[in-house]
Order: sequence, then structure tokens, then C-alpha cells
Amino acid sequence: MSVCNYHSINIFGVLMHGGSKLKREEAIVLVSGGMDSCVTAAIVGKNYSPAFLHVRYGQRTQDREFKAFCDIADFYGVEKRLVADISYLKKIGGSSLIDTTRKIAPPDLMKQEIPGTYVPFRNTHLIAIAVSWAETIEVSKIFIGAVEEDSSGYPDCRAIYFDAFNELIKLGTKPETRIEIATPLIGMKKGEIVKKGMELNAPLHLSWSCYQGIEFACGLCESCVLRLKGFLEAGIDDPICYNKK
Repeated sequence: MSVCNYHSINIFGVLMHGGSKLKREEAIVLVSGGMDSCVTAAIVGKNYSPAFLHVRYGQRTQDREFKAFCDIADFYGVEKRLVADISYLKKIGGSSLIDTTRKIAPPDLMKQEIPGTYVPFRNTHLIAIAVSWAETIEVSKIFIGAVEEDSSGYPDCRAIYFDAFNELIKLGTKPETRIEIATPLIGMKKGEIVKKGMELNAPLHLSWSCYQGIEFACGLCESCVLRLKGFLEAGIDDPICYNKK
């Protein structure tokens, strides 16, 4: 585990009240670097002092996602950052997102089956790290930008999954521990998420959603298509660059 370098001023850590500084309650935010996690970070920053968690798990664009994570963290001046490496998921395989011998299938937003980019039980690994960190630094809230209604249909992005995980946290932590996973975007449409991001001045230009591109987003993978759908619905141009081919 490591911490990325940064040079910034923390604008989330304190509030000014009557000329004095009031320290705000901390909350952990899982920040992949994607649009949804970027908007979630902006939401959390309204009421909490966020600690950012980023996880590398052998995904195709992990270096580009890490850059987006650092850029977003720098933008908000986040001081407390944790970067975890669980690249054993790449060794396990089971997903075109981490197995480069498998092609990423073209998007089909009308499909019913789970897409090939689903990484088996991935969110459980990510959230377990967040819970361990939360219990250690005595934080009671963990935020994740999961979306159920307008998404790829991953089983570990459903509200019922997070409800069950919150029960697991109660059973698997110290009796005095009070930790809850919060999913502020879970029922939102992509267009609504874009509008919320614009309302909060979230740095969407720094986020990265593409499953394949490094310099330019491919515009063809399911994550790009869902992102572009959101900007189209919101009537706003996506500020990142796409491959024109």
C-alpha cells in the first residue's frame, strides 16, 4: 500500500465559523478515478473531511485510473489517501477487464446477462479494505459511487448487496464499532449524476471512465457509452478527449 504524491491545499478539512476553524467529521470515499466516484467525492466534501481510498487490481487502465485518482485528490486537497494493491484479482481472472487475452465485448445496454467486464466479487474486496481502514482510523462512514439503476448490471452494485454488507460489518467488527456504507448515487440515472457533478463543480474533466484507452477514451466500451449517455441526457459536452477513429 502506498500514498501518491501531491501538492495542494486542503479545502475539505476545516470549516470557517465565526472566525474559528471547526474540524469536520472524516469519511472514507472509494475513488476509482471514474465519473461516479468523482461526483461522490464532491457530495461527501459538502459535509465531511474525506479520506480517499484507491485500489489497483490489475485492471487494463489502472495507471490511467490512478492518475485520475491523484488529480481528483489534488483538486480537493485531500491529505489522507490510501492506495491498495490487490493484483491477485488479475491472477484469478474471470473478467475481460483484467484478462487481456479476452476481448472487451461491444456494449449492449439492453442485455439481461452480466457483462464480461464484471470482475467476480470485486466490490467485496474493495469494501473490505475500506472497512479495515475505517475501523483503524475510527471513521463511521464509507462512501462508494455505485449505481444500480443506470449501469452495467453488476451484481455487487445493487442496493440489496450494500444492505447485506452493512449487516456483515456489524457482525465482523468490534462491538463498539459503528461503520456504514453509503451509496448516494445508487438510484440515479447517468444524466442526473452528470448534472449533480456540475451543480457541485466536481472536476469531471479529471475523471477517467474508459476500460481500454490511456491517452484518449475509446468511446466504444460500455463504460464510455454509459458516460456519454449521461452527458447527452444532461445536455452537456463531456470535457475529456475521445479517440476520433
